[in-house]
Amino acid sequence: MNVGEECPDLYTRFGTTSPCWRLSNDSNALELATVRGPANVSVELEAEQAAQIRSLTGVTSHLSLHIKIFGDPFRLHFVGKKINVREWAGTASDYTDTTSVARDLVHGLAFAEQVVSEVNSLVVILDGHGLIQRFNRMCEEVTGIREEDVVGKSAFVLFMSDDEGAASRSNVNTFFDTGQPYQVERYINTVTGPRLFLFRNKFVQSGSGVDERFLICSGTDITEERKAQTLLVKQANTDELTGLLNRKAIQEEIENAIAAEEDDSEMHVGILFLDLDNFKKVNDHYGHVVGDRLIKEVAAQIDGRLTEGETLARLGGDEFVVVVRKSTIPSLVEMAKNILISLQAPFDLGLVKIYTGCSIGIAMYPEHGDGLESLIRCADTAMYVAKDDGKHTYRVFTAEMNKKVAEYVWLDTNLRKALEENQLVLYYQPKVCLRTGVVDCVEALVRWNSPERGVVSPLDFIPYAEESGLIGPIGRWVMQAAATQAVNWQAKGINVRISINVSARQLRDTDIVKHFTEVLAETGPRPCVLDVELTESCFIEDEAAALALIGQFRELGVRVHLDDFGTGYSSLSQLARIPLDAIKLDRSFIKRIDVSTKSQALVRAMVAIAHELRLLVVAEGVESEAEAKFLKGIGVEYVQGFLYARPMPAQEFEAWLDDRGRLRLIA
Repeated sequence: MNVGEECPDLYTRFGTTSPCWRLSNDSNALELATVRGPANVSVELEAEQAAQIRSLTGVTSHLSLHIKIFGDPFRLHFVGKKINVREWAGTASDYTDTTSVARDLVHGLAFAEQVVSEVNSLVVILDGHGLIQRFNRMCEEVTGIREEDVVGKSAFVLFMSDDEGAASRSNVNTFFDTGQPYQVERYINTVTGPRLFLFRNKFVQSGSGVDERFLICSGTDITEERKAQTLLVKQANTDELTGLLNRKAIQEEIENAIAAEEDDSEMHVGILFLDLDNFKKVNDHYGHVVGDRLIKEVAAQIDGRLTEGETLARLGGDEFVVVVRKSTIPSLVEMAKNILISLQAPFDLGLVKIYTGCSIGIAMYPEHGDGLESLIRCADTAMYVAKDDGKHTYRVFTAEMNKKVAEYVWLDTNLRKALEENQLVLYYQPKVCLRTGVVDCVEALVRWNSPERGVVSPLDFIPYAEESGLIGPIGRWVMQAAATQAVNWQAKGINVRISINVSARQLRDTDIVKHFTEVLAETGPRPCVLDVELTESCFIEDEAAALALIGQFRELGVRVHLDDFGTGYSSLSQLARIPLDAIKLDRSFIKRIDVSTKSQALVRAMVAIAHELRLLVVAEGVESEAEAKFLKGIGVEYVQGFLYARPMPAQEFEAWLDDRGRLRLIA
């Protein structure tokens, strides 16, 4: 029998026993055509029938419907699927035409089988017991096992470790109960070893035979992706130089430790904040390569002394933090002592051996801080107190330290404002010639007229200016103000030299002489009547550089005084090398010198040495006539102190000088 005779109605109308069909999401009109393309016939479906077709998914399936074509009833068998978000399509056959129906099913299933077999993912179909029903070609290649050897066997036993298998079996049982799709990561034993796969799992109902559900598992190898992610996470949380946790990671560790605190525990989270002492000098002298090696060696030394529950991290530069999950103040102190002891021996870095140490601040939750930021801030504050107290030591945070921090914050804000708003002023203290009583030089001393606090002593703000770097701008302001005042006094006929103090920190700025020259050129005191007073610490770090700067100062006509002589580190040989004009004896030698035989002996010796080196001698801190008389008797040229005058503003000094002149005339 030919095809047309078997099924005359469909064949007569479409020229084929299996016309193509299409249904869109915006109309219930079923389109039928001989081939895929423009429709030959459109049939209006009932809403329920259209809904049945639209229930088809992207997986080829089948259903049967009763419809009418040109008024004739048909029961058609539809094979097809959803082809995009708007359309469903496939082929249709007369339900009684078993040959065509079978052909369409075979064609659809063969296509689905080819997709399952050739798709570039693992596809495994499991029944409710975890037994393998389908095992595609990619599975065979990855595992090295043929499908025929695994069908009916447990996937959990064949391809997973005992732990992974138990976890997966539990998941599968749970999800079979709920019927919800899910995804999971599992390590699978492959021909190249265990690999991590991401499985996207979905349940399907059997289309024939026993009504049964199966789990379709589609797996993608994500081993390399996870390795890359793990590496990125490690890089994001690890200090590149030392391999320790970095700032971000240790902050998370501290937050986690605080969150895990037990309210009734006597042990709490503690922090040690470490900063290497004088590390910048190592970097500057030996270079960053040696500095980096030292950081690594220090990190290894400290980390090697830690135990479980103690974590070391590098915050950056030469700063480290140790976090202890269960600690007490005594235990943290003991740890700090051990760390300090461990850093006493030199570090052998090949060609050089370097001694280092650290200052440590200690803080504990919740006594010193109730959260991450406050805890680290308190430990940091305690560390700076340890540095201020001489370095190579530790300090436990106290509330008093916060006052110091608040003072530093106030100084940082207001001292900058003082420079901008011209709140600084120079006071002048005269230096009196003991032989003649003439005042031909003064020392300029900076004061701060704060709108909030009134006159602020330099003892309160100069140390902070040194530490913060503001001493540079303040020093330049002093140069400018002193030079301007010198010009004003010259115009009034007051011929005095003005000495200004220059610190070791200022001498590190090699442009200091350049700034000095610019000030002289701008203000123009002629001849130069500005002098500089240096302390002995100026020569410790780099004597050669200091000597070069002194030479440049003297070329400008500046006289150089060595301040606080006898209290620093100068040797007599060094004193002979420095091109000085005068030394200033520290007030600690002058106090009660008229009755202290030891002070008398020391001062006599210093004056004798100075005179042998052809240096003038200035004694500061003179407060009594008896002291002045003794100093005059041993040949001291100049004196300075409250016996004669306190530091005073320029106008007061002019009045004082005028009064002194009249008194001398009367005398």
